[in-house]
Amino acid sequence: MEEKLTREEVLHVANLARIKLSEEEVEKFQVQLKKLLNDVEKINDVVGFDDEILISPWESNTTLRKDVEGEMLDPKVVVENAPRHSGNYISVPVVIGESEGA
Repeated sequence: MEEKLTREEVLHVANLARIKLSEEEVEKFQVQLKKLLNDVEKINDVVGFDDEILISPWESNTTLRKDVEGEMLDPKVVVENAPRHSGNYISVPVVIGESEGA
């Protein structure tokens, strides 16, 4: 079994996490991430694990409340609590369309 991940694999994970790594960190994480993956792989060796997956040890009999139409909030009061707003709209940071290499 390999002792460490390739440099490219570590950089790919860092890119997915949107973090920048120094060369020292890349070398350190090559070993640490491989150890973590090896530990996770041990789950496949568990004896008695079958296709019937236990989602929770109890039966779910959740009773939900009924939706009841309530009083509308005044938009002016709502946007007063927003850190940034434009008219009656709350301004949020752009997420879609960010550059790939953050």
